[in-house]
Amino acid sequence: MTPRRGGQRNSRLFALLGLIALVGIGALGYAATQRNAAPAAATRAVDPALAAQAEGYLLGSPDAPVKILEFADFECPGCAQFATVTEPDVRKRLVETGQASFRFYDYPLDQHQNSYPASHAAACAAEQGKFWEMHDRIFAGQNEWSTYATSSPKKIFQGYAGTIGLDVGKWEQCYDAERYLKKIQANRAEGDRRQIPGTPTLYVNDRQANVAGYDQLKALVDSARADVVVRGGAIAPKADSAAAAPR
Repeated sequence: MTPRRGGQRNSRLFALLGLIALVGIGALGYAATQRNAAPAAATRAVDPALAAQAEGYLLGSPDAPVKILEFADFECPGCAQFATVTEPDVRKRLVETGQASFRFYDYPLDQHQNSYPASHAAACAAEQGKFWEMHDRIFAGQNEWSTYATSSPKKIFQGYAGTIGLDVGKWEQCYDAERYLKKIQANRAEGDRRQIPGTPTLYVNDRQANVAGYDQLKALVDSARADVVVRGGAIAPKADSAAAAPR
């Protein structure tokens, strides 16, 4: 019986060594994952009272019969897709024809470390009258400056500022000072007040719109325009045209 006992001891020893090896491999794997993962963004408390100061950024006439609102995070992939795929049609075929206005509200998500810097970059471009140019460049270059690409996006945004023709020195002073932090927080507070489910979230005349593309959004705009007519509003829009002049 002695050999059997000795065999049991050896089996237990091998099992213990195997367990230790597995734990070690797991620890190394976890460490590697943590090195590759983006650092968690600090949560920024936003005063709900700031919602009353939310203005967003308007494109089109404030008197347009239909008002489209978007709450978006510059680092959100779905927001970038909307901005680069759907929004150009919205601008040309709805905003430029007078059928609707479009208002953008920042809604930087806490899990996206570079969202606030992106909002600052755009706000400081707005100071020089070029919010939409910076908005477009930021979304188009999202993969260049996102949290997983860099922890310091300023130089990239600074390059965008030069590309779109800003006074880069003035832009940098504004950016470094976080001059429009309250404006950004007010826009986010308005999204909180509305309890938006995520980004992007769209509204058509204050009705939340779940849309997958331009055609669905256009149908909602047409419905909203019809509601305005029923209520006695005056509408004299130009026809929707895919061939409208570029902005």
